[in-house]
Amino acid sequence: MVVLMALIPAICWGSIGLISGKLGGTSYQQTLGMTVGALLFGIFSVVYFHPQLTSLVWMVGIASGLFWSVGQFQQFQSMKAVGISVTVPVSTGLQLICSTLAGVFLFHEWTTSKMLFLGSLAMIILIAGIVFTSLRDKSGSVGRTSYNMSAGVRALIFSTIGYTLYTVIVNASGVDSKAVLFPQSIGMVIGALLFAARNHPFGTPMVKNIGTGLVWGVGNFFMFMSIPAVGLAISYSLAQSGIIISTFGSILLLGEHKTRREMVYITIGSILVIAGSVILGLLK
Repeated sequence: MVVLMALIPAICWGSIGLISGKLGGTSYQQTLGMTVGALLFGIFSVVYFHPQLTSLVWMVGIASGLFWSVGQFQQFQSMKAVGISVTVPVSTGLQLICSTLAGVFLFHEWTTSKMLFLGSLAMIILIAGIVFTSLRDKSGSVGRTSYNMSAGVRALIFSTIGYTLYTVIVNASGVDSKAVLFPQSIGMVIGALLFAARNHPFGTPMVKNIGTGLVWGVGNFFMFMSIPAVGLAISYSLAQSGIIISTFGSILLLGEHKTRREMVYITIGSILVIAGSVILGLLK
C-alpha cells in the first residue's frame, strides 16, 4: 500500500503532458491553466500543513515559482515542437543532470569516492538515455507530424534552466519545502501571466488546463506523504518512472508517429533515464 502511494506522483506527473495534450490550447493557455490549478493546491497545502510563512519563505517561494513557470512554459513549447515522447525523457534527463551538478558543486553532496563513482556512472547513463531518446529515423519521415528540432532544443535548454533554478533556490535557502508551496504557486501564476499577457491566454482551454495543475498538485502532495514512509531515495526514483506513461502514452493515445527503429531508440533511452535516476536516488 505504501509503495502504491509512492507511485502516485509518477502516475500524476507522467500524465501531465497527455492531459494537457488532450485538453488542447496554446502553450500560454496550458501554462496559465496549470498554474491556477497549482495555486489551488498551494491554498490546500496551507490548510493541511499549517506552515510558517516568513518573509524569507515568501521571497524564496515566489522566486522559485517564477523559475518553475519558465521551465513549464518552455517544456510545453518543446512538446509542440518535437512531441511529448521526445520532450519528457530528454527534459527529465537534463533536469537530473543539472540538479545533480548543482548539488555537487554548490552543496557538496558527493562526499565519498563511492558516491563520486556511482554519481558519475549515473550521469553517463543519463546522457546515453538522452541521446537514444532524441535519435531520429530519417527513413521514416512519411506520415510523421512535422517537427521543429531547433525550436525544441532551444525550448529544452530554457526549460532545464528554469526547472533547475526552481529547485536550487529552495535548497540553497534552507527553508521548509512544505512552507514554500503556497508562495511558490503564487510565483507560478505571476510568471505564467507575464508570459501570456499579450497572447490571449484566457478562454475554455485555459480553464480546462486547471485540471492539469490539480493533477500536478496531487502528485506533489503524495510525494511529501510517501517520503516519510518509504524514504527519499525510493520515492524520488519511483517518481521518475512517470516518463514511461508520458512517453509511450503520447505515442499510443495522442498518435505521435514513430517508426519501429525509433520505438527501439525511445525504449532504450527511457530505460537508461530511469536507471540513471534510480542510481541518483540511492545517493540521496
